Amino acid sequence: MFVVVSYDALTITHYGRQHSTDMPEAEVLIMGEHKIIAVDFDGTLCFSNWPALGEPNVALIEYLKDWKKGGNKLILWTCRAGDALDMAVSWCTEHELVFDAINDNLPEIVEKYGNNSRKITCDYYIDDRAMLPESVRI
Repeated sequence: MFVVVSYDALTITHYGRQHSTDMPEAEVLIMGEHKIIAVDFDGTLCFSNWPALGEPNVALIEYLKDWKKGGNKLILWTCRAGDALDMAVSWCTEHELVFDAINDNLPEIVEKYGNNSRKITCDYYIDDRAMLPESVRI
């Protein structure tokens, strides 16, 4: 599954249908058992120019906090490492955004599949560089 977020109005595109976050959450994302979102940092959570930190994407951060309150899981999925990663995690903590994993799969996913794939297992990816497969034309 893919999720694309348009930051000017925080619109979510899920399987080609666009939803505004002012809709009830149940209409935006179907939640039964917990779901997992992997979210990028630079250009997504934080309007930054790596390695500097920038302004928060407040609408997305609030959406993710609500998502997590519903019992769902969040993974910070970023190219940052070392001190740059530490700065990003601290920045997120300052914005009260807490992750269940950072640049790693959730322990229950590793246990379920018996390995820790380099690709993060999640239900939704939120990234400023995301594309839906059907948008690619040859």
